[in-house]
Amino acid sequence: MAATGESGLNVLQRETSSHGSSDEKVARVEVAEEEYEMEKPDISKPFPRDPGEMIETHQLTIRAIVVGCALGAVVGASNIYLGLKTGFTFGPQLFGAIFGFAIIKPLSKALPESGLIGRLFGGPFGPKENCTVQSAATAAGGIGILFVSAVPAMYRLNLLSFLPKSDIGKLIALTACASFFGVFFVIPLRKYYIVKQKLTFPTPAATAVTIHALHNSRTGAVAARKKSLALLYSFIVAFCFKVVSGYAPGVLFDWHIGWTLYRIGFTSIIALDNYGWWIEFTPAFFGAGMLSGLNASWSFLGGSVLAWGIIAPSLIKNGLAVGQSISKDFPLVSYNALSFTDVADFTTSPSPRYWLLWPGILMMLLYSFTDLGMNSAFIITHLRNANVKLDPRAWFRRTPIAEGGADEEDEDETPPEDRVPTLWWTVGLAASTIMCCAILATIFHMNVGEAILSLILGFVFSFVGVQSAGTTDINPVTAVAKASQLVFGGIAKGSHLAQTPAQTVNLTAGIIAAGSAAQSTDMTGDLKTGYLLRAKPRNQFVAQLCGAVVAMFLNVGLFILFTTASQCILYPPEDGNCTYQGPSISAWVAVAVAVTSPKLPIPSSSGYTAIGLGIFVVISVIVKHLWVPKKYWQYIPNWNAVGLAFVAPQIPFSIAMAIGSVFNYIWMKRNPASFDMYMFAVAAGMLAGEGLGGVLQALLAIAKVDGSLFGTAIGCPGFEFCG
Repeated sequence: MAATGESGLNVLQRETSSHGSSDEKVARVEVAEEEYEMEKPDISKPFPRDPGEMIETHQLTIRAIVVGCALGAVVGASNIYLGLKTGFTFGPQLFGAIFGFAIIKPLSKALPESGLIGRLFGGPFGPKENCTVQSAATAAGGIGILFVSAVPAMYRLNLLSFLPKSDIGKLIALTACASFFGVFFVIPLRKYYIVKQKLTFPTPAATAVTIHALHNSRTGAVAARKKSLALLYSFIVAFCFKVVSGYAPGVLFDWHIGWTLYRIGFTSIIALDNYGWWIEFTPAFFGAGMLSGLNASWSFLGGSVLAWGIIAPSLIKNGLAVGQSISKDFPLVSYNALSFTDVADFTTSPSPRYWLLWPGILMMLLYSFTDLGMNSAFIITHLRNANVKLDPRAWFRRTPIAEGGADEEDEDETPPEDRVPTLWWTVGLAASTIMCCAILATIFHMNVGEAILSLILGFVFSFVGVQSAGTTDINPVTAVAKASQLVFGGIAKGSHLAQTPAQTVNLTAGIIAAGSAAQSTDMTGDLKTGYLLRAKPRNQFVAQLCGAVVAMFLNVGLFILFTTASQCILYPPEDGNCTYQGPSISAWVAVAVAVTSPKLPIPSSSGYTAIGLGIFVVISVIVKHLWVPKKYWQYIPNWNAVGLAFVAPQIPFSIAMAIGSVFNYIWMKRNPASFDMYMFAVAAGMLAGEGLGGVLQALLAIAKVDGSLFGTAIGCPGFEFCG
């Protein structure tokens, strides 16, 4: 590190002007060297204290909670939109950090420190309070994954009321179970994964670096202004474009090339449109490609080519799957049906989408479990080195303090008085466990043993999620949580439950296990940000609880909004066409039906293909870990993304992500300084802008003033509105 610093200093010295005093030259060099060193900080331990750093007496403030929860709500709304489209969701950490700074920093200077308003919203704003903002944002924007997967799956299987607005109490209670249980048991994970194992957590670490840079007394103001403006401009452009394009989607948003060429006279090219191959100008998934990188984005596109460019047409040609005509006047066919009037059609006359569902699900499951298995030695070694005390009595003992004022064995640099008291999280964990058992038993008819088992599975899955997110920045909880469906499928068959109650138990337990594990994974990453910034964990914990309360009501409200505007989310039409395809919903439904049916409703050809591809995935992962050097891992497909392409017939999104990742790569190579300054801000702005634009479109649909009534169908297949 010293050598790098010296070489950087030499370059800086050569670039200084020959004019001016030597003191000015040295000052310039020191500032530039400080910027250079902060580009690659040591993220295994808290950042060194800045000599000029302000002393923050109030890190947990009302303004930080309010602004953080509001920003988390924006990202949460965007995630519901994006998740219903493709199953993707994105964390609000960096969005909350940058926008929180942009909102509160000017307020802290404009408002007086005295008086009621000044006490609530004025006063100095530092990095630790900025961390509180992103903590609240992370919690408020979380848990939405449930409402784009398992919760709507319950409606598709007719396990709840016809519309979610009739189940508000049930949905809030179910969300509360997963949310609060996940928040409370995250505290002991902090010590072992952040302090002992020193996992990287790429996005939370990047958030800490960003906050540290924004509050740098010499360079932070300039960087903050640039990042904030880039985020704001990209957000406004994406938001306005999404709303306006809703009134002319075939012209501004979706280019149906196959349909256009068909109208010109190239009649056979209509198959291009029938299989889903068109171009969509989606800022959100262009930004998603920027964030996901080349490997994941091109794996997604490669999976689309394999599934919908090769396998699906072959299935139709060989009579292994069938399509459904959706137009009387034009040769438009849908290959996306997931429901059939005759149960036998699931195996004898499936749609290509249903046929591809099983290979996709098995690929994602086997990839997640095999990758976990190959990392198991690493996990076990780190747990052993973490000196985990299996005696529960040790968890309640006070940390011994040596004569020098520090624990000789404690690596945590956070003062004991700033940590979350053991009494807080243990009492909270016990209370949330009792609450979960009561809710699940009285509302969803699960016995206490089943309820506790679902909570235990959530705790186990959190280890998988935290370990994966801490090393690769990928949270595989939703895929791994399918294991809970398999477990409860076996329990239901052993108890001889009828299919409907068996499916209710299956999905309810899956929601608790997946939701609590996803929540704990996000919260652990959030605590990593605070650890690096030397923020008080107890303040972050309070902010997380406040955000969890907001998320509990926010996500239920957004889910009701979207499903009221587009009921096809819950009840897809026979042809399977819907603005929101909900691939994660289909996966949860398929597994629930499969493990509770007397006979697996899987076409034999689909099952054999799933087994073959699953074996190939397992072998490729093993080969990658054992014999391929890590520097070449980027060239090995991400099989989770490939499997997602099988499950989600959203080819335009995979194209947009691939283009976004290439743009990002070229930008990084051509102008690294600009890339480091603006990349995330631009990508996050596009994601949030289109997502919030989608929320406004849903509101316009409910108000009966959306594009379907006042827009144009020009450019849309069959001259039917395609917004």
